[in-house]
Amino acid sequence: MFVLSIAHLAHDTFSAILAPLLPLLIAKLGMSLSVTAFLDITRRIPALFNPFLGVLVERTGSKYIVIFTPAITALSMGFVGLANSTVILFILLFVAGVSAALFHVPSPVMVKNVAGNRVGTGMSFFMVGGELARTLGPMLVIAAVSAWGLEGIYRLIPLGLLASLVLYLKLRNYQSPQHLSKPKEKGDTRKILKQHRFFFIALAGFILFQAVAKSALTLYLPVYLTGQGSSLWYAGISLSVLQFFGVVGTFCAGNLSDRIGRRKTLLLSSVATVLFMGLFVWSNNIIPLAVLGLFLLASGPVLLAKTQDIATNMPTFMNSMYMFINFGVSSVAVFAVGLLGDKLGLQTTYIIAAFFCLGTIPLAWLVTLEQGQETPPEFPG
Repeated sequence: MFVLSIAHLAHDTFSAILAPLLPLLIAKLGMSLSVTAFLDITRRIPALFNPFLGVLVERTGSKYIVIFTPAITALSMGFVGLANSTVILFILLFVAGVSAALFHVPSPVMVKNVAGNRVGTGMSFFMVGGELARTLGPMLVIAAVSAWGLEGIYRLIPLGLLASLVLYLKLRNYQSPQHLSKPKEKGDTRKILKQHRFFFIALAGFILFQAVAKSALTLYLPVYLTGQGSSLWYAGISLSVLQFFGVVGTFCAGNLSDRIGRRKTLLLSSVATVLFMGLFVWSNNIIPLAVLGLFLLASGPVLLAKTQDIATNMPTFMNSMYMFINFGVSSVAVFAVGLLGDKLGLQTTYIIAAFFCLGTIPLAWLVTLEQGQETPPEFPG
């Protein structure tokens, strides 16, 4: 579980460097906020194929995908600073998106396989790796820009290559327990989609109402702060503060959901997110921003654990559907925030995002209506 969390950290560190680079890329290439929204959407487009990737991984295994994707993501994101046109930038981000989709489909299932009857805690460890990456990534890339300039961030690529080498040494002997479970039946995917359609609809609704605020804060916060006269360093530090407290919330949420239940944990994070999002918009103070990060990002491991709680013989496909919904719905939210930012300004957009968060409260109850298995099945070996 620790190795998989480190894999998540290594991969998402490079995925997290886009937001702090946006002010520099906007200045270099003359992009609007709407165009920058499409940059993030381009990274998310491959997630639309997650259900197909899930079926593919079910048949072929997952360890080498998890091993090599950090290196691929590092290569594509490392060359972003050298892009001299939006076309090249879009291509690099699309490759990074394909790599990210391939990594995030099988890895949570691997975590479930080793977490025993504490799936929520396992997902917290895993998600901590991702959130910690979004804390360290901005600081790492801002330091690189300060030392080498925007065009010099390719010097970070060896870190991703080293991560894949370490993962190869640690995971090369991993065997998926899914090969020991009962064989798949023809039509499993259609049956799963029909049987759990209400869960998927509620999940999409929850993610949509939350993603507007999350996109405004995690992608556009540096643009918002630098537009108000703050330095790039201060903007990067603010984003790291948000993400750092997101790490704390992510770490605690999964374990808490194992103890008090998924529903109570989601309701707690949803209500607190509404309160502190409103407080941050009103005050623009870094303290409510930090507390907001604690609750805004806490839902991730709980939703992952809830998805894996549902008993099916295709857990990788279930996770691929979660990722498909998550990235697909979030793409819509990213574009909406960028468009609103161009038309109304980011300050007004943040106010709208705060009101949008109210929708997560009833949906936190609806998404946990479907009963999952109490204890994950034991696999031989």
